[in-house]
Amino acid sequence: MYAKCGCTEDARELFNNMKERDVVSWNVMIAGYAQNGLGKEALALYEQMQREGVQPSRVTFVVLLKACASIAALEQGKQLHSDIIKRGFGLDVIVRSTLVDMYAKCGCLEDARELFNNMSERNVVLWTLMIAGYAQNGLCKEALALYEQMQQEAVLPNNVTFAVLLKACASIAALEQGKQLHLHIIKRGFESDVIVRSTLVDMYAKCGCTKYARELFNNMSERDVVSWNVMIAGYAQNGLVKEALALHEQMKQEGVQPDDVTFVVLLKACASIAALEQGKQLRSDIIKRGLEWDLIVANTLVDMYSKCGCTVDARELFNNMIERDVVSWNVMIAGYAQNGLGKEALALYEQMKQEGLQPNNVTYICVLSACSHSGLIDKGLHLFDSMCKDLGVTPTLEHYACMVDLLGRAGCLADAEDFIIRLPIQPDSVIWRTLLGAARNYGHVEIGRRAFDCVMKLEPENASDYVLLSNIYAAAGRMDEVAKIRKEMKDIGVKKVPGCSWIEVDKQVHTFVGGDASHPQSKKIFAELDRLVGLMKEAGYTPDLSFVLDDMEDEEKEIALCKHSEKLAIAFGLISTPSGTPIRIKKNLHMCGDCHNATKIISKIMGRDISVMDANRFHHFKNGVCSCGDYW
Repeated sequence: MYAKCGCTEDARELFNNMKERDVVSWNVMIAGYAQNGLGKEALALYEQMQREGVQPSRVTFVVLLKACASIAALEQGKQLHSDIIKRGFGLDVIVRSTLVDMYAKCGCLEDARELFNNMSERNVVLWTLMIAGYAQNGLCKEALALYEQMQQEAVLPNNVTFAVLLKACASIAALEQGKQLHLHIIKRGFESDVIVRSTLVDMYAKCGCTKYARELFNNMSERDVVSWNVMIAGYAQNGLVKEALALHEQMKQEGVQPDDVTFVVLLKACASIAALEQGKQLRSDIIKRGLEWDLIVANTLVDMYSKCGCTVDARELFNNMIERDVVSWNVMIAGYAQNGLGKEALALYEQMKQEGLQPNNVTYICVLSACSHSGLIDKGLHLFDSMCKDLGVTPTLEHYACMVDLLGRAGCLADAEDFIIRLPIQPDSVIWRTLLGAARNYGHVEIGRRAFDCVMKLEPENASDYVLLSNIYAAAGRMDEVAKIRKEMKDIGVKKVPGCSWIEVDKQVHTFVGGDASHPQSKKIFAELDRLVGLMKEAGYTPDLSFVLDDMEDEEKEIALCKHSEKLAIAFGLISTPSGTPIRIKKNLHMCGDCHNATKIISKIMGRDISVMDANRFHHFKNGVCSCGDYW
């Protein structure tokens, strides 16, 4: 009772004071530790059990194997396997099934599959465990193939089997297999099962079919908080933040209380489009629900404020947290990095170490990124050198990418390229793309071309790489090369991702796509843009036509530049908010040089503070100056 109520210390005290302890007594205490996530304590108690000469039963081994699986204790699991054979439990179906599960959860799928293949009796539970083992280790195709074999052997799946398989389909966006599973679910009569139906909603949403996911959700006879969370997350993951927030409101109206997962999903959605007012409203709801100091919720709140450009509010929340883990520190350091506050990020990193918390790999990525975005080259180089030599950290591809970014942003392109060539591991597409972006910023055609060629070998269908190289050639006036790249993109079917910007006005999120005229106030927006361009030119603005790659006349290029998504959002913000009100925008792509220059001028002539969070960092424009110092 004490163990199952989470009071393992009280349970252990009673256990220690027992005058007589049989195998059941030991099993109960071992299970108590295992069920409370104390796998190491469970294994230590088994060692004591052996020293006292108590013979374990099959229940002992089942509980211990589950404990090993929960903490990925492979070596202890192998030792238990040896003990199981010695004790004569090697052929027990339940013990053997738990061994399969343990090996799978510890990532030893070959051992798990060998055990599975050699079992004379395989029921639906065992098949499900093996399928789950593949899925949990990212081998979703193998999981689906095993299900085919399961069908051939006429083993009927249960609701758990279907839930596991649907999650596998969701993780690799295998829509057709998901649809086939849906048919099997209907035939087997599991469509009304709450868990299966929620997982179906999740699968369709993660495969981009939010309309059908919502139809399934609406037709559910029973919807718990998990069902609502799945649908809300489906909208958020597909960029449909307005729909996610609207569903949260409906959820409250129907009397379903949101939990910590609901708020984490919604806060991340708000952060993704810099919807600060919506995020503040969510914080109010969080406080009402008593979840403000839940560690994961608090970390996500700090992240939301940071990604909305409110680092002061984020730091205040961070400082007032009752409990802080390494994620809390990483989120705040990353927030400073994204907002170009490198010195603040470094100071917080030093404070973290002073308070005795061990930085992890993510911490160093955040700090190196802060140095890169703030032009702190020497600091970044020193930190990387210290990280490798003094702190014994083995750099990952992410750390190397940060160093390429640091050197590239500083204009040290030859050094950056040489750094990549000398890497002890194979560079990935991100590293070469980082160099390509730096070459675009500094107009270095030769290095840009070499970086592009290397990216193409690793990831040949990413439209952004073609656009970056096109920009390099366009800036160099080599329009024949631009035309060749455009033709190549068309021939292989690569499509440029359209620029998209979001702005929140009166707690409503408005979306703008480059060149789009579908907004209800488009006429007013374009009129405002015409007025702005006239004022900007009087203030010295000259459109940078190199950022328009289409083959058209200069006048048409200038019009196309005016219709970039962030300019549309800024114009809407100017006509929709009172004079002097700050304007906050989120963009899905890197902000182009022309828009950056134009926004600086607009902030001065209109007397507005304008913040733009692009794909890389925050730009805070005030009185004609950007916080990035034109270093982005």
